[in-house]
Amino acid sequence: MEQANFVRIFEVGPRDGLQNEKNPLTPQLKAELVNRLAAAGLRHIESGSFVSPKWVPQMANSDEVFQLIERRGGTIYSALTPNLKGYQLARAAQADEVAVFAAASETFSQKNINCSIEESLDRFRPLMEAAQQDGIPVRGYISCVLGCPYEGAVDPSRVAELAASLIAMGCYEVSLGDTIGVGTPNKAARLIQAVSGLVDTKHLAVHFHDTYGQAIANIYACLEEGVRCVDSSVAGLGGCPYAPGAGGNVATEDVVYLLQGCGYETGVDLNLLNECGHWISLQLNRPTGSKVATALNGQCARQ
Repeated sequence: MEQANFVRIFEVGPRDGLQNEKNPLTPQLKAELVNRLAAAGLRHIESGSFVSPKWVPQMANSDEVFQLIERRGGTIYSALTPNLKGYQLARAAQADEVAVFAAASETFSQKNINCSIEESLDRFRPLMEAAQQDGIPVRGYISCVLGCPYEGAVDPSRVAELAASLIAMGCYEVSLGDTIGVGTPNKAARLIQAVSGLVDTKHLAVHFHDTYGQAIANIYACLEEGVRCVDSSVAGLGGCPYAPGAGGNVATEDVVYLLQGCGYETGVDLNLLNECGHWISLQLNRPTGSKVATALNGQCARQ
């Protein structure tokens, strides 16, 4: 769908969410999570990651997860891939698309993927060439777009230049990630204004963490700037490793409630999504991170 009032939700719970959860799930439960999300109407689901299990042990069985998924027509099942080897593993698992990740902060890039920003782009080039030959779409992530745990504030022009580089390399879309969740609506809007000077908003997505409770407000500010793709995680799965005890990904339930209340179409059934969030929270033995789910489930309990 391309109409102006449609917002695509990119569900990252099975990857970005679960990789930060302390309680690991079996491949069967991970696949069931993906299936339940697809049944709720989510059509873009990041289902696993092909990075070294040494660094992300929670994603060690992503190939098995992809085998177990009951694929639905019209649903895109994607995987995070750091390099050509990861891409080849994702291809073998029949991922529909892949994603690469860079950082807007040199220090974060060194600590997260052990190389400079420019070196990370060099690593992506063989992957991009292979994906282009295979006809596989590639998405780009940029971390720390509004702040870095090591360097503090990040210059929006640096983010804009990096986003333009990823698009020039062949990424169809770049997701701008507020990794530590320090953004506020004015800063988020200024970021989109800066990046959209080099990259059309139709190629941009936003990925907010809710560390300071600003994610929903930040998303609204970006919608006002023309962004029409939002990353989110069912039940707010995932944490923020750079702010212990703080919230991680914005909850998909909260994003859907916002979008529906603002008159946007999403194609997502909020009731089915809420059931999915309740189910996965039980599997992980943790409370939901969604305020909307907490309210809806409280209403059900009172009826």
